[in-house]
Amino acid sequence: MDFLNLYAESAKTAIGFFWKAGWAFVFGYFISAMIQAFVPKSKLTPYMGGANFKSIRLSTLFGAASSSCSFAALATARSLFKKGAHFIATVAFMFASTNLVIELGVLIVIFLGWQFLVAEIIGGLLLIAISSILIKILYPKKWIKNAREKIEDESTQEESFDWKKRIKSKQGWYLVGNKFVSDWKMVWQEILIGFSIAGIVAVVVPTQFWESMFLMHVEAPEWMIVLENALVAPFVAAATFIGSMGNIPLATVLSSNGVLFAGIMGFIYSDLMVPPLIKVNAKYYGKKIAFFIAGIMYVSIVITALLMHYGFLFFDMTPDSQRKVSDATQFAFDYTFYLNLSFLFLAVFLVFLNKKHKSKGHSHHHGGSTLKKIISYSFIFFIVSGGLIYVFI
Repeated sequence: MDFLNLYAESAKTAIGFFWKAGWAFVFGYFISAMIQAFVPKSKLTPYMGGANFKSIRLSTLFGAASSSCSFAALATARSLFKKGAHFIATVAFMFASTNLVIELGVLIVIFLGWQFLVAEIIGGLLLIAISSILIKILYPKKWIKNAREKIEDESTQEESFDWKKRIKSKQGWYLVGNKFVSDWKMVWQEILIGFSIAGIVAVVVPTQFWESMFLMHVEAPEWMIVLENALVAPFVAAATFIGSMGNIPLATVLSSNGVLFAGIMGFIYSDLMVPPLIKVNAKYYGKKIAFFIAGIMYVSIVITALLMHYGFLFFDMTPDSQRKVSDATQFAFDYTFYLNLSFLFLAVFLVFLNKKHKSKGHSHHHGGSTLKKIISYSFIFFIVSGGLIYVFI
């Protein structure tokens, strides 16, 4: 294929990813917005001060009910840590808020299938359990003490409210619209970059590259290849520089190229391994704690991916790891079309609610780095121009 054809096909594939996931994003962030607006989280944080099962369980539930934006997850975790949450509970929240949220689960079902969702849920819980045990064993008291001292005072506090009164009020639903729009402002660049890169990688990167990286045709014991897949996948995820939501289409690319189940799951679990997020943790807690969290997560990911691989193999539930990208990016007047149309109306209504909320004097702004904005707008140009080329060539 010549350059123009590759360019057009890459843009068309990226648009296909967006098309398939459009309704899921609106649905997921709508549910997340309602949880944020109507669940009084301030009443939960006092119970997160220990390293016991109850504290970790509550942190996990709290994380699963939170927004799936990785940067927002880290900021919330920092706030919990400052308010007295135990370090183990804080890390459990981080992992849950990026691996067990509704939006991610819906995308996994759409692009990879229900078996991967089951693995994501079970594996996410295992990941939290394993990391909690590892942190408890290796607990760096001095580093964590220094991290607490490093955290700056925060100007915002979680408000207390009666959720029954709020859910019956117009202001409560205006807040839902505001949370919905605020979440989108935080994640649109990450999603845009991730889905665009997935479209390019799916078309441009040859199968031989993945075969070489994941030892698909190497004569070696099967256990060694499974272990290699689990060990390498987190580094591939880290190299993408994007978070969980943007990585799901890329996981589909890996699946379509025959990467083993252990490798795909290790890739999906590794959203907090990307360098920008490690840098954020270093800013919050210091470099030692940031790399400690990354190290704990890496070891936990590898162990969890292996357990999922052999657990599903034992029960004969291992999903077909060669699902075609074209199956996830096709355009048709099927259920996707009608779901996208329906949820488009819901999104417009939520934006309207957000306008009402802002008219009451409330507004939130979520910016981004200049470099990230340049990259984001470059990908918008890529998608628009590539789509036009595809139509007219």
